[in-house]
Order: sequence, then C-alpha cells, then structure tokens
Amino acid sequence: MAAEEISGQADAAGLAALISRASDESGGEKRGLPPVERWNPPFCGDIDMEIRADGTWFYMGTPIGRPALVRLFSTVLRKDDDKKTYLVTPVEKVGIRVVDAPFTAVEMSVTDREGQQVLTFRTNVGDVVEAGGDHRLRFAIADGNAELKPYLHVRGRLEALVSRAVMYELVALGETFDVGGRAMFAIRSAGEVFPVMPADELDALSR
Repeated sequence: MAAEEISGQADAAGLAALISRASDESGGEKRGLPPVERWNPPFCGDIDMEIRADGTWFYMGTPIGRPALVRLFSTVLRKDDDKKTYLVTPVEKVGIRVVDAPFTAVEMSVTDREGQQVLTFRTNVGDVVEAGGDHRLRFAIADGNAELKPYLHVRGRLEALVSRAVMYELVALGETFDVGGRAMFAIRSAGEVFPVMPADELDALSR
C-alpha cells in the first residue's frame, strides 16, 4: 500500500478509504479489530476530527452521519502514553480531539451466570463489552460533586462513558459492601466488585 499523506484538508471519504485498505492488509484480520497496538507508524499531524461528549463524531465541523463510517474510524482508534487519541494505520498516525471518552455505552443487559450477576454493555459503535476483570468499571464525580459519570474500559486505553439513561439502570443495581473497613456503594459484575463511592457520601449526594 502506498503511503498516502493525510492533511488537515483530507476529506472523510479519503480517510475512510485509507483505513479500509489498512484493514484489508492487516494479516487476514479484516473481520476483527485491526491490530493497532502493534503498529508503529510515523505521526502525520492532527486532523480536524472530534468526538463530542455525547459520542457524536464531527469532521471539519460537520457531524459524520454514516454509522458505518464512524464504526470504521472507531476500529483504528488508539490512546497513547501521551494521553492523546489517534487514528492509526500501518503507515500513518493522525491526532483527533476527544472531549470526554471516545465511546458511549448506550445499552446494558443484566444476566445471571452460575449465580453471579453479569453486566454486558453495547457501545454506540457496536462493541459489546462484559464488565469484569478485563473490562473494569470506574466512577468519577463531575460538576462540583453533582454528577456521577461511570466509565467502562473497552480496549487498550479506550473507555466508554456510560450514557445517562444507562447510568440510572446501573446505579439501581448498586449494593453496599464492606471495602477495607468502610461501607461502599458498589456494582457487581462477573465476580468483580466495582466501588462507586462511600455509602455516606452517596447519601449526602442524593439529598
């Protein structure tokens, strides 16, 4: 594959074509996720692409309206040690902006597996992720301790922000556990316990 230079003026279709060719040439892994963690291409600058806090993708100020195109871009996302997020192919790495998290968890199912509660999430780009040891839940408090924001690890250093509607479903499953001698409000999934916050702080937040 020829190394095509991506500039800030490249159109989304051209970028998608490059990524599609990279997927075709990724060792027969076209149907899975491209092995972006194994690629080490040169950095070719930033492009005017942004993932907004609600999960909407924008290119040059315009929403990307084709779900298949967004899904394609999402498969080559990588967050590096510098905390920045990139689109990565075997030949190029370009920086994009992410306002909050690159993915959004938009649906959750609750199942029972051998007596253990298992939470499975679907993201806005079609990933299905089971919360557990390999995919942990974490919880942040934003806006002056007024907003609970759950995040789910998806892959690499990439997370999904749990949408507000799903967050209410998730919190409804919370239980109080003793963690290190302190009562913690927490969520269970696949045998793991994910602390949300101290139970007394939750009581204060809900007043």
